[in-house]
Amino acid sequence: MRLCFLVEEHYRHDGMPNEVIGQLTAWGHRVDVVRPGGSLLRMTEAVDAGAHDAWVLKTVSGGPGLTLLEAAAAAGMTTVNDARSIRGVRDKALAAAIGRGRGLPLPPTYAVACPELLREIPAAEYPLVVKPADGSSGRAVHLVSSPERLESMLPELAGEGMLIAQPYVPNSGTDIKVYGVGGELFATERCSPLHPDPSVRERRVPLSSEVAAIAAQVGAVYGLDLYGVDVLLGPDGPVVVDVNDFPSFRQVPDAAGRVARAVLDLARAGGSAPPPVIAPRPYALPLSIPAQVPAAAGEAV
Repeated sequence: MRLCFLVEEHYRHDGMPNEVIGQLTAWGHRVDVVRPGGSLLRMTEAVDAGAHDAWVLKTVSGGPGLTLLEAAAAAGMTTVNDARSIRGVRDKALAAAIGRGRGLPLPPTYAVACPELLREIPAAEYPLVVKPADGSSGRAVHLVSSPERLESMLPELAGEGMLIAQPYVPNSGTDIKVYGVGGELFATERCSPLHPDPSVRERRVPLSSEVAAIAAQVGAVYGLDLYGVDVLLGPDGPVVVDVNDFPSFRQVPDAAGRVARAVLDLARAGGSAPPPVIAPRPYALPLSIPAQVPAAAGEAV
């Protein structure tokens, strides 16, 4: 098969997706790599219909790669993930509206075009988590304790574009990151960007049926095949605080091989359908949760 990977400079040396590209190449497939952030693109000619079996996006949220992927989709090309699904999660304000509307446990979400408008949020909603609507990798995520603290942070928030704000969910200081790939779910625990602790290292953890059901429903709601879900275990149960397409898949066993096989399967099938517009429904358990094998003493899982 012939595949096109859109890879921003930010990920030029990252294991994901370079290890996936290497695996696909080793299996005899041709992979063309386009770096949309560092190339002059003739948009009228960039997408050669029929030249590739699938286009795969691994870029920063605000990068130009999604535009090129959407151009490929408009020309009838298979994209991984579906281009409309990626747009639906990369805009966090839109993702919150979609997820809440489909019954996912997301916090109430405010969206503002300039930070001064955050002053209108009632004091009873504090503390707030404020972040860019197009943010990624924990960039510019702030815990705002009070309206007075907000006033002092307004200059720092300026220039971030659209922002979202959500009431803070009390938690232990760690997030559960669930990765979805090839119909399987894998869970890791890691330090929250709001509570940095160098001593907390990301590690695989067992995946509860409740969190698994939510993670599986996330994939269905947003129409994603390769994705990650950040979940907080709050006092009222699990809460989804972020969803991203094509994450790092850290701690997933044989991540490069699993992702490469998933890309090939989607390419052969012509990709996946965009998320359906239907009424909210109860969470459905995923098809496959890999068995969790306890690590030996002192061994990371």
